[in-house]
Amino acid sequence: MYVEMRNIYKQYGNFRASDNVSFGIEKGKLAALLGPSGSGKTTLLRMIAGLENPNAGDIFIDGKRVNDIPAAKRGIGFVFQSYALFRYMTVFDNIAFGLEIAKMPKKQIKERVFELLELTGLSGLENRYPNQLSGGQRQRVAFARALAPNPQVLLLDEPFAAIDAKVRSELRLWLKEMVSKLGITSIFVTHDQDEAVEVADEILITNHGKIEQMGSPLEIYKSPKTPFVAQFVGRSSIVENYESLKGFEKIEHAQKAIVRPEFLELAKKGELKRYMSASEKGIVEDVIFSGSRRDVVVNINGIKVTAERSLEKDPVSVGEEVDIIIYRLYVFDEKETYLLENKEMQEGDVFYI
Repeated sequence: MYVEMRNIYKQYGNFRASDNVSFGIEKGKLAALLGPSGSGKTTLLRMIAGLENPNAGDIFIDGKRVNDIPAAKRGIGFVFQSYALFRYMTVFDNIAFGLEIAKMPKKQIKERVFELLELTGLSGLENRYPNQLSGGQRQRVAFARALAPNPQVLLLDEPFAAIDAKVRSELRLWLKEMVSKLGITSIFVTHDQDEAVEVADEILITNHGKIEQMGSPLEIYKSPKTPFVAQFVGRSSIVENYESLKGFEKIEHAQKAIVRPEFLELAKKGELKRYMSASEKGIVEDVIFSGSRRDVVVNINGIKVTAERSLEKDPVSVGEEVDIIIYRLYVFDEKETYLLENKEMQEGDVFYI
């Protein structure tokens, strides 16, 4: 493992920000620390950077314990949420700042800065000041400045938070390509799961100072190990009395279930062609237009779920009775999550017109 944390504890007064955290990230991987506010993500990042010290535990970079090595000597590039650019310096001088501190020869500084301007798509902007740049350009300058000294590890704290949605989406793809091209081990903090899924090779879900689960975006999404991960990832409706739904039996100790929109099929009366015995009757309570689809809130005998309805299909309206099939559920107890498939959905039940 290239970056490793072993049995890390960090306490602020009575608040435990890191509670026996251990994980490793391989060389060249882009990992996301994903979790709600206050779950300990930024504290972990700052400890790897050397901006905070753990109360207990060890931090390794490339096999070397770095706990006692000062931040400036850890070979780390750090990109902050707020860009943190020097307002009175040009783009060139902002990128060159760390190299000048390191007393690199002027000719080499110039070569390195122009190489980074090219890499980050900022060529021609070297004489501008931060207030003459867009948010996306400013964040690229911050990336270039962090990369200038050829760090071993790149750390990014909510790097896209201050940027508008369209540019954010472009920058995410750009970051993924750049990290892949440079082969630099990178860790970024985010509370935006779309961002984590789109950009990261691996996701670490943080909650109350612990790592709840670590895995590829697909593993985290399709196989949540804990109740927290199942509820936090994806767009989930939490359901009680799930055993009252057709095709599902209660699992002992598992009181609640999670239903995601992709677990459901919603049909207007007469639209459903199969799995008739598994279908439930529901009443539409709300219809929310979400750009590429409609989100439809349906009440099934007191149980509320959210389904998706394609814009290509006939719209449904509030108060309308619809048929709904629930293919599967995640049910959970205090510690674990279980996937239940609908037992009523037998292929013999397929019914063609």
